[in-house]
Amino acid sequence: MHPRQTSDFFAISQRPWGWFETIFEAPGHKIKRIGVWSGRQISLQKHDQRAEHWVVVLGTATVTVGRRVMDLTVGQHIDIPLGVVHRLTNRTTGPVEIVEVQFGNYLGEDDIVRLQDDYGRS
Repeated sequence: MHPRQTSDFFAISQRPWGWFETIFEAPGHKIKRIGVWSGRQISLQKHDQRAEHWVVVLGTATVTVGRRVMDLTVGQHIDIPLGVVHRLTNRTTGPVEIVEVQFGNYLGEDDIVRLQDDYGRS
């Protein structure tokens, strides 16, 4: 199956920067696969109620965490503490995918404070 298609188990949520799917969710944590298309990036954002851990599983991801900007390749990972500004960018010509593990008491999609967004979302 093509990874961008909806499977029998997980729904793919399309976004202007790529896609994500929730792989597992339980009280206190959620696991997602996130794909970012070439030349795209997620909003510069922070979360008030969750921390995240990202692991790169495909490509080279440019990651902003606080004031640090770094390139991570397959197998490399980073922690994003609660309330810290962050962004995932794909500056390459191929796809980038990460696995994201969220930790917190509330893990809803509305716990995103967008500070900058290329797609007109607030």
